[in-house]
Amino acid sequence: MSTLAVNNITKADGGVYPFENKNLLINGGMNVWQRSVSVTSKTTGGYYTVDRFGNGISSHGTYSIARSTTVPSGQGFGYSWKMDCTTADTSLAAGAEVTFYQAIEGQNLQRIKKGTSSADSLTLSFWIRSNLTGTLTAELLDTDNTRQISQTFTISSADTWEKKELTFAGDTSGALTNDANASLYVVIYLAAGSNFTSGTLNTSWASTTNANRVSSSNINIASSTSDEVLITGVQLEVGTAATDFEFESYATTLEKCKRYYHKMQAESPYDRFVMGFCVTTDDSRHPVNFYPQMRGIPTLETGGTFAVLTASEVGQSVSSIAIDTNTDSSQRATLQVAAAATTLVAGNGTALAALNDATTYLAFTAEL
Repeated sequence: MSTLAVNNITKADGGVYPFENKNLLINGGMNVWQRSVSVTSKTTGGYYTVDRFGNGISSHGTYSIARSTTVPSGQGFGYSWKMDCTTADTSLAAGAEVTFYQAIEGQNLQRIKKGTSSADSLTLSFWIRSNLTGTLTAELLDTDNTRQISQTFTISSADTWEKKELTFAGDTSGALTNDANASLYVVIYLAAGSNFTSGTLNTSWASTTNANRVSSSNINIASSTSDEVLITGVQLEVGTAATDFEFESYATTLEKCKRYYHKMQAESPYDRFVMGFCVTTDDSRHPVNFYPQMRGIPTLETGGTFAVLTASEVGQSVSSIAIDTNTDSSQRATLQVAAAATTLVAGNGTALAALNDATTYLAFTAEL
């Protein structure tokens, strides 16, 4: 009979099965890229490329962010996240910051027992590569209780993949709220101004003071347009030691990611998205069901060229698409579609489709 070991299940012959769902982060293997595999000219933060990981950019440099096939050899990864500086900024403004982060729901963190005498230590591990060498800072930021802890690590060799393992002590203060909102951020600082570096680094859990969050020796990714950073294999787990990265199927990771960002992408120039019905001669409604259920009520993002099809499948171009806020929820939404001309027939069925444009998409966002 198997016995439970730290982060693993031990077989009768002494071998080890990986313990499922040990990684508190989603998509740490960089498999899912629903939004885009490449963006350019970014000067502000947001969710741009790889699912579940955001970028903080404030008052510092211009960047391209992309999916890369440069990965650590023999480790099982297919992609890495890559950030390139395209406009340098050698003078750090006080409020400047460039970060790579993921936010975690409080209800997914109850098992770490934060805020109790039994609070678990957490170990963050990842692979990183850069032309720069020197010190960087990783942070756990508890936004429920305004607490944080930081640690430094070093890139020792330029243009070489290095695995980093950082253990953070458990925090006996500040229980995390058991809900669907962001409770803990895992942050890697690629640049930071004096607002974040001028104090004494908090290497133990403490009340958040911005000046104590980042090392004064932190690298500056915008020091040159030659600068780049690549990251993959990001894992946060309970315990005081890093274990092997937890690989899961693409389908499993995609389903987890769709809780936060659900994209419906055309796969042909006239692809049909959702069926619906005409309310008036220039207005139609199109119900959408979300699987999996989204984290919260989503907002809508669209791209490309849409058409509403008449009963004879003639495409009428669309002037606007919006979510009907009288019917929206985390499980479903109804799209209000305004046709550009009065060619629809009230009461008829219809479909929302791409209009000779395979770049057309609908995306629903409920990010943290």
